[in-house]
Formats: sequence, C-alpha cells, structure tokens
Amino acid sequence: MTEEAPPLQAVLEAVLLVTDEPVPASVLAQVAEQPTAEVERALQELVQDYARSGRGFELRLVAGGWRLYTRADCASYVERFILDGQQARLTQAALETLAVIAYRQPVTRARVSAVRGVNVDGVVRTLLARGLIADAGQDPDSAGTLYRTTPLFLERLGLQSLQDLPALAPLLPELSELDDAATSI
Repeated sequence: MTEEAPPLQAVLEAVLLVTDEPVPASVLAQVAEQPTAEVERALQELVQDYARSGRGFELRLVAGGWRLYTRADCASYVERFILDGQQARLTQAALETLAVIAYRQPVTRARVSAVRGVNVDGVVRTLLARGLIADAGQDPDSAGTLYRTTPLFLERLGLQSLQDLPALAPLLPELSELDDAATSI
C-alpha cells in the first residue's frame, strides 16, 4: 500500500510553521518535490486564503523568501501574551534548554539539540522572546547562530555571574562528544 503525499499547501504550511527565517520558493519546491512555479502558485493561494478567512497570521514574501507573520491588527494581543508569559513558569523543556545554554555558552542550537536529544527550535524562540538568551554571533565552523544567556537570566536566578552556577555533574557528556553528536544531526 503506497502512502499518499499530503496536499502541497499542507506541506508548505508545515515547513513554514517551523522556520524562523524566510524560505525561498525554490527551497520550498525542492523540499516538496514540486516545480517552483507550482509552489509559487500554491503560496499565492495561501496568501489569499489567509486574508479571506481573517486568520491571525499572514504569509509574506520578504527578503527573497516566504514566512508566516502575525497580522498587524493582532500584534497587541501577541505582545500581551509574550509579556504576560514573562511571568509564567518555564516548562521542563525550556529549563533543560536554558541549562545547556548556560553551561555551554556560547552554543549553537544543534549542540543544544544533541545534548537534549530533541529539536529545540521552538524552545529557543521562547527563551529569546522572554529575554533569557540572546544571539552571540555565529559559529565559525558551522555558521550556526550561537546563543548565550542574558543579564535577565542572571537576575531571575539571583546570580551575580555565571561563575555562581553550581558545578556540572561529572556524568554529563564532554563537549567533544556533543560536537560529534551535533555534526551527525
């Protein structure tokens, strides 16, 4: 029994939901295994469908790629959610990700994912939005974005500096092991 592929628009939406930067139509076409012209037509249909249905998000072509954005008239609600979220407790996944970044900084998402064994893209976005981590440049080897903790992180944990963090357990993997795992992702 052959598994039927999902509709092209569903594939495009799924990919666009997990990206944090604009994706060119040619890349989406490659991923979807469809002609670029067909992908561009489907993207334009999505733009129109979202506008017609009054969704809280829109699909935009920016910087040579496609990305989902919050609709302008919903921005104040999203801002309230994010700011109110500052007061909310962090999930276990967020705490684990934050700990890896705190101890291994500056560190790439791939290295954090290797330690945690799961994709951390969404958690990293949440930590960035809450101001607990920040961009620390690019890794010269992989060109991946490096992340570090912020002064707000220290403030929330009641620490003067990163040297005040408790010592790492001796059973945690060494950085060289993480590098090997990160390159295999």
